[in-house]
Amino acid sequence: MRLGSGHDAGERGAGWKSYAASATAVAASAVIGGSAVDPDSRWYRSLRKPAWQPPSWAFGAVWTPLYGAIAWAAGRALHRTEGPERLRLAAGLGVNLALNAAWSHLFFARRSPRAGLAGTLLLDASNVRLLRQVHRIDPAAGLALTPYVAWCAFATALNADIARRNG
Repeated sequence: MRLGSGHDAGERGAGWKSYAASATAVAASAVIGGSAVDPDSRWYRSLRKPAWQPPSWAFGAVWTPLYGAIAWAAGRALHRTEGPERLRLAAGLGVNLALNAAWSHLFFARRSPRAGLAGTLLLDASNVRLLRQVHRIDPAAGLALTPYVAWCAFATALNADIARRNG
């Protein structure tokens, strides 16, 4: 397609909707999940944790760019799809973000490292599926999701260790 053709310009102009939708969904997930997190609670402070757990401030420092990468990758992939493929991607992203937010409620609100572990294992499976789906659509967007998948795998290992230590 020629640069500057009406079709190309229309595609670029409509792209903001995909990015806005993904950013809104990611922000909602972050707010819903974050509403349950309380690392200063007496319960959380009383848990036995491994020495390799990052300090509390590191989680916000890591999640902020990860959420940005998820929003960008999802927006880019959504913009490059249409029809049933777009609907499958949007549904997969929705499930993934729901699982992402649910972990905080399972772990912190229910005060259950075991429930959190079950939730994060489901999230890991969803992450792999989402990564594959996005990568097929756009390899650069898939690459942008890789740190998210890796961080969640690390968080699963941390959650598993905390569950083991706290029976």
